[in-house]
Amino acid sequence: MVDKYLRRVLYIDLTRLRYWVEDREDLFDRWLGGTGVAVQLLKEELPKGADPLGPENVIVFAVGPLVGYYPLASKTVAVFKSPLTGNFGESHAGGRSAIAIRMAGYGAIVIKGKSRIPIYIAIHGNKVYFRDASAYWGMGSSYTVGRVIRENEISPGHRTIMRIGRAGEKLVRYAGVITETYRHFGRLGLGAVFGSKKLKALVVSGKLELPVKDKIRFRDIYKEIYDRAVKSPVMKKYHDLGTPANVLHLNEIHALPTRNLKQSSFEHADKISGENLAKNYLGRRVACAHCPVACIHIASWREPYVDEPYFYKTMFVSYDYEPTYSLGAMLGIKDPVGLLKLIETVEVMGLDAMSTGVSLAWATEALERGIISEKDTIVKLSWGDYENYIRAIELIVEQPNDFYKNLAMGIDHCSAIYGGQEFALAFGKNEMPGYHTGPAAHIGYLIGARHSHLDNAGYSLDQKTLGETLSPQELIDRLVTEESWRQILSSLVVCFFARGIYKPELVRDALEPLGYSFSVDELKKLGEEIYREKYRLKVREGFSISGLRIPDRIFETESAKGFITRDYIIEALNYFKEKMNIK
Repeated sequence: MVDKYLRRVLYIDLTRLRYWVEDREDLFDRWLGGTGVAVQLLKEELPKGADPLGPENVIVFAVGPLVGYYPLASKTVAVFKSPLTGNFGESHAGGRSAIAIRMAGYGAIVIKGKSRIPIYIAIHGNKVYFRDASAYWGMGSSYTVGRVIRENEISPGHRTIMRIGRAGEKLVRYAGVITETYRHFGRLGLGAVFGSKKLKALVVSGKLELPVKDKIRFRDIYKEIYDRAVKSPVMKKYHDLGTPANVLHLNEIHALPTRNLKQSSFEHADKISGENLAKNYLGRRVACAHCPVACIHIASWREPYVDEPYFYKTMFVSYDYEPTYSLGAMLGIKDPVGLLKLIETVEVMGLDAMSTGVSLAWATEALERGIISEKDTIVKLSWGDYENYIRAIELIVEQPNDFYKNLAMGIDHCSAIYGGQEFALAFGKNEMPGYHTGPAAHIGYLIGARHSHLDNAGYSLDQKTLGETLSPQELIDRLVTEESWRQILSSLVVCFFARGIYKPELVRDALEPLGYSFSVDELKKLGEEIYREKYRLKVREGFSISGLRIPDRIFETESAKGFITRDYIIEALNYFKEKMNIK
């Protein structure tokens, strides 16, 4: 039996500035929550062939049954039609967004239409307010927007503030949505969808108490999850060094994409490693709501004021593996402070760090090859020159010429116009994550529902099978099995870092005290159904395996598992088409 708060869906129409609530027990009972429910709501509300930047596009935020109850059930799922790929978009964010939506009394929020003027929405429990955001539109920093809204929207209980920066306003196709300053709905352009709707921010707060059916059993399960979280060696790694702990390991096995993947290791990896950043720049650690791990690492450094050389300001920015890879190794940046300044620029503008770094890496190589000129780039892009890269990031948002207008639409689009597609590292039009571990990683980017490394963890499968050769069929079977189970985790909604804790048996046990009855087999079957529902939606919106572009560069640079062959990937994709019964 779904609790009465989770099954409530808040619908918001920006065109008419109205809202209403519906009891959708039918969806939450059938599809659990989070991703499972969000996909169904998107299917209901999104017209086939909708313009991703038109008023007909729909944003769905959804949380799951474990949110507010158990540690590490801390994520919000957002689904929408991606302006970067033109297809299904899904992004997850931590922070306080999930707990705020849950405590406000909703399982999902559906936003559609387009406002006539810039606005932000404030949801405080059962009350929804449409605020004029004209004064915030055009603010130079996403930090400032968050700070001003925080002071104006004083509310009791748990609160989240999601907002866009200038990149979202300017419809950069890989603009993100920032939440709680240090977390993001980063990938696939949700920020541009916000901008297209004139939606500057979304504030949610609530202070409900959630029901528990079996309190004694709940306490036992809670303690088991908590103990595993604080005692797990993997979780200790996330706490001590954060995800940048990956830098030296991936570099050692030749899996760290460097200088637009012309190399798979970086000679200065030690300077931008998690170890060096923690030793010399770590200011503090921050945790998402209801998480004992605190994997968010905040760097701090001092900078002199421009006109007052003897007066300093202290800067703070969060750093993870993905921005360290994309704005560090991919651009040849060896200066740790230069890397942090690049990350901060991306944060201020409200961009996805991965797409930004990979786009600039492609542009740098294109400039080297003479495909584009300095007339196009305005500043000289060269490996390691972080100051010019900072200016280039600003130009992506400002879009002063045709080149930057095209680069703001992603490298799949830009390289189709200027050339250089063979080294444009986008998969399904989504820029490459930071793993050149072997064939499973790249096949995973191609077939994952979001074209993300987090869809099916191909990068992890490569590393687990170093020294082995999997057949294309076995590789696909294992990726599909993993991605299917991850649909359950993202429907609960559980942080994927905790996937080693939330195994099927524990998920079954954790749901029981809350009034749910699932067997392990039923959970696995539901995950497979949600996975196929995503793909049906992708195909409806024009996705096809035969339409995927495979960058030549991944075959030219040796990976952790040796050289990858095109024939292997083609065989795997053909098997996947047959297995999933898609084009």
